[in-house]
Amino acid sequence: MPRPKGLAIAGRRAAGESFTVDTATAELARDPARRNAYTLLLDGVESSHVDLDEPEYLAFEYVRWLGDVIDCLASSGEPLDTVHLGGGAATLARYVAATRPASRQVVFEIDAALVALVRARLPMPKGRRLRVRVADARAGLLGMKAGSAAVVVRDAFRDAVVPPHLRTAEFAALVREILRPDGAYLLNVADGVPFRGLGPEIAALTGSFEHLAVVSEPAIFRGRRHGNLVVAASNVPLPLEAIARKVAAGAAPARVRDTGEARAMARGARSPHDGDAPRP
Repeated sequence: MPRPKGLAIAGRRAAGESFTVDTATAELARDPARRNAYTLLLDGVESSHVDLDEPEYLAFEYVRWLGDVIDCLASSGEPLDTVHLGGGAATLARYVAATRPASRQVVFEIDAALVALVRARLPMPKGRRLRVRVADARAGLLGMKAGSAAVVVRDAFRDAVVPPHLRTAEFAALVREILRPDGAYLLNVADGVPFRGLGPEIAALTGSFEHLAVVSEPAIFRGRRHGNLVVAASNVPLPLEAIARKVAAGAAPARVRDTGEARAMARGARSPHDGDAPRP
């Protein structure tokens, strides 16, 4: 099932330039509604939207929800050292750099040609606090120090699905090790009722994280359509009330389900393990 990204700007992009990168055909299209904004498509799927003049602007609904959750994890402007698994055009990393400029960030993107394209055509913020590394997300995490991140964000897809080795219980345990004790793991999942994709994801998280939240549109929760769901996991209570207010006030109003509801969504799901998911 293709990931339903870019719904917030569908129909608003012009035809763009095509490029061959390592894992896909990339297209960069101008956003005619904004002066200096672009949509990155990979194999025809909207992957990222970047406004170079206003990096705080998040066009895709699920990226806005990720930004909302991050906004609620700490006081405004407070640094949150963040690791991004999956780069694209680094939309969320740019957002954190703009809103929390003292944050140290690293983006792991497996496609070297895509990284070169983004650097050339969509320049990254200057400075040493935001680094982009060409690496598989799991291999990148294995090279990091324990307790070095406040937030880990997984938004990595290949052929429209999350690579299996990034969905296992062992991978969740690795993320927990990299996070500080009060850190948060945020995931982008594309699914719909009966949540056959989301259920195993939550099951994999429950062995490493005590507190969960799921953010999405009511229509997705009710089974009216497939779409993006943002999952948050932590070993300290998540600021659910603040998150609920924030996501409800956006252009694509969302709702929040708490730990008990998240576990209910995964009832009967089996947690995937590394033995089920050969490494690339």
